[in-house]
Amino acid sequence: MTETRIDRRFEKLKEEGRPALVTYMMAGDPDYATSLSILKALPGAGADVIELGMPFSDPMADGPAIQAAGLRALKGGQTLAKTLRMAAEFRQGDDETPIVMMGYYNPIYVYGVERFLADAKASGIDGLIVVDLPPEMDAELCVPALRAGVNFIRLATPTTDEARLPSVLRNTSGFVYYVSMTGITGSALPDTGRVGEAVGRIKAHTDLPVCVGFGVKTAEQARAIGGSADGVVVGTAIVNAVANVIDAGGGLTADPAEAVATLVGGLAHGVRRARLAHV
Repeated sequence: MTETRIDRRFEKLKEEGRPALVTYMMAGDPDYATSLSILKALPGAGADVIELGMPFSDPMADGPAIQAAGLRALKGGQTLAKTLRMAAEFRQGDDETPIVMMGYYNPIYVYGVERFLADAKASGIDGLIVVDLPPEMDAELCVPALRAGVNFIRLATPTTDEARLPSVLRNTSGFVYYVSMTGITGSALPDTGRVGEAVGRIKAHTDLPVCVGFGVKTAEQARAIGGSADGVVVGTAIVNAVANVIDAGGGLTADPAEAVATLVGGLAHGVRRARLAHV
């Protein structure tokens, strides 16, 4: 497939000798306009890659914070079509920052795979993470996405053994997302020593960048993870930064975009202090 913004971004960061800060946000949380302002604020705050969550009513791998964000988004009227429109609006001012849509297959299936891929490409989407599609179902979305020029990013976990890893990596492109623990998002803190070993094990099988997430909340954790990984993924902490400025009645007590930018700025500082061991 042709080179994507994801490929170009990681090439650039490798030249700089530092890992990427990959930031996750839920599209439409708490409403479309506010969410778009958060999305637009991320690159300036230090995000290198943006994961844009597709809200879904029945998530399986998400912890309470991201589940709540998805429900707020759905209550606010967010749809898959609106998430694509949000990406397209973001692209009017930023044609370089990679966007990866992350979520579950059902909304894409209902939308229609070919229609979705065409609209995603037109909206400036660079990659997909679809957590409930295993490699055995690559023909369903993964292979069509690669043909459309959209990276398909696969998850690897601590339970992905040597026998399973080649299947996971077979059609993966863009980067590999290493989930640093078993369980749901935001459930614990990663063991940085074990993360380094896992990253090395994965990199023995692929030349793709390996990004590590699930549990990173602070700049110091980001720095520690970034010492061995090609990217540090932060999601729950960002979603919580939005939730923390929403009162019981659904009103805003502060600007969510400003709250997120402050958090991401600190995380970016931590990532920029890390130096990749293999560079």
